[in-house]
Amino acid sequence: MAVASNSRVFMQGVIGKSPGTGLGNLVSGVCFRTSGVRSGIKLGVRATMQVGLEEVKSSQLPNSVDGNLGFDVVSEGELREKGFLGMRKTKLVCTIGPACCLLEDLENLASSGMNVARLNMCHNTWEWHRDVIRKIKRLNEEKGYCVSVMIDTEGGQIHVVDHGAPFSVKAENESIWLFTTQKFEGSRPFTVQANYEGFSEGITVGDEVVIDGGMASFEVIEKIGNDLRCKCTDPGLLLPRAKLSFWRDGKLVEKNYELPTISTKDWADIEFGISEGVDFIAMSFVKDANAIKQLKSYLSNKSSKSIGVLAKIESLESLQHLEEIIEASDGIMVARGDLGVEIPLEQIPVVQAKITHVCRQLNRPVIVASQLLESMVEYPTPTRAEVADVSEAVRQYADALMLSGESAIGSYGQKALCVLRMASSRMELWSREENRQSALHQRQLGVSLPDRIAEQICNCAVEMADNLGVDAIFVYTKHGQMASLLSRNRPNSPIFAFTDNHSTRMSMNLQWGVTPLLVELSEDMEANITKTIDLIKMKGVLEEGDTVLVVSDITPSCATPKAFQSIQVKTIV
Repeated sequence: MAVASNSRVFMQGVIGKSPGTGLGNLVSGVCFRTSGVRSGIKLGVRATMQVGLEEVKSSQLPNSVDGNLGFDVVSEGELREKGFLGMRKTKLVCTIGPACCLLEDLENLASSGMNVARLNMCHNTWEWHRDVIRKIKRLNEEKGYCVSVMIDTEGGQIHVVDHGAPFSVKAENESIWLFTTQKFEGSRPFTVQANYEGFSEGITVGDEVVIDGGMASFEVIEKIGNDLRCKCTDPGLLLPRAKLSFWRDGKLVEKNYELPTISTKDWADIEFGISEGVDFIAMSFVKDANAIKQLKSYLSNKSSKSIGVLAKIESLESLQHLEEIIEASDGIMVARGDLGVEIPLEQIPVVQAKITHVCRQLNRPVIVASQLLESMVEYPTPTRAEVADVSEAVRQYADALMLSGESAIGSYGQKALCVLRMASSRMELWSREENRQSALHQRQLGVSLPDRIAEQICNCAVEMADNLGVDAIFVYTKHGQMASLLSRNRPNSPIFAFTDNHSTRMSMNLQWGVTPLLVELSEDMEANITKTIDLIKMKGVLEEGDTVLVVSDITPSCATPKAFQSIQVKTIV
């Protein structure tokens, strides 16, 4: 978007007829125009609100249709089955692990609604991850899915080294275990290898060692050099790469402050992600905005494609710098498991709601993660409390929900995903029927006048879409910004975002209510609109009498003096 100086704003009223005669009547609108000069080139931005009933006939543009529309098979099937208002808006993220890494398993997850596949770089080899990434890309290319890939860095944390067993090891009550930094291959009975040489510094007899936020607990009964001999006090599972935390007198013993946010291994994993063309990188144990800015700068120099950087909120320190972290990142993951180790359990629901709200205010997608359906790691049916937890995250308008162990190592990963899909769809329907849309304090995000205009257009567009009851919102976008601003307002209608940029399409897989479609676009907006409407009609999912609200941020080349942003309402005949 051009940045304009010496801006002038004009507001122009459009006369409206009696409101009782339907969508064909014009409603009030505004017209903004800004102009300015920069570097000797005259720039202008014109934002118009053109509202009225415009008929679109397929016979109007038979020559403009090339027959290509990047509609993924899951969204298209959902639209055919449930119609526009029945489309699921909450996105679903699945952690890929040994239980779901085969091509058939990945396709089952994709067909069940997986929008993003998460790969935890704490586990497995680059060869394993490369194989999974290429299988997902193959499904996208050959089967018509649209699944983005996210890698999750290890970060500065103390954890268990892979203990040689493919899945978990059970720690029984009062069994004696050795926690050591001694290097060895494979596994040893009752022995846990820690990744950090100084893991036992400051730890004394009587302290508690907690595994993965409570999966199992041990009491330190003897300190032998750098090693700890411990007795199991709460029996449970020891997973490969399980995180270790230490407690004394009911308070957390801080151990991660000496570790860098991005380790040497993390930088190597990031290089691997760049080479494999991943769409997102999630940073673990983010302390402040500096590491995020460092990584984003690195990616801008190293990667030819746009890669989103997400920050995981999983420590007390990250909560203390919450807003600066959210502003610096491209999205947030609420890692409730690790966060629950550092703050009292009873604070987790309030903190989750706060993070979700601030992310929406600042227009960043937020993923609610950890233990959503934990019982489904072992059982085919979730607890009712887990379904209520999922529904609450949906009611808070989280952009996405994430499965961790449920899909990575569980026996019922696809069933767990189906539970997420059904529960989120039902809660979205209930919220709409009960008119439960929570009023968002509209914090102004744009700094330049053109950005502020784009923001206001999206705010107005969603209000109009809800008031008029349109079937869908179409947005034409190069970089996804206006699609995200529309999503921020959580409209009742689904948002179809048309872009000709593959990276933009994949990044929008985390945006609430946005269905990204890859299609060739031109600078002629009317041609784009009629072309895409005609393509969707050809698929049989857009019918006569349907109405769509249209928004665009497509900017013409410098040879064209003005760029147009507009709101239009069109009916299909």
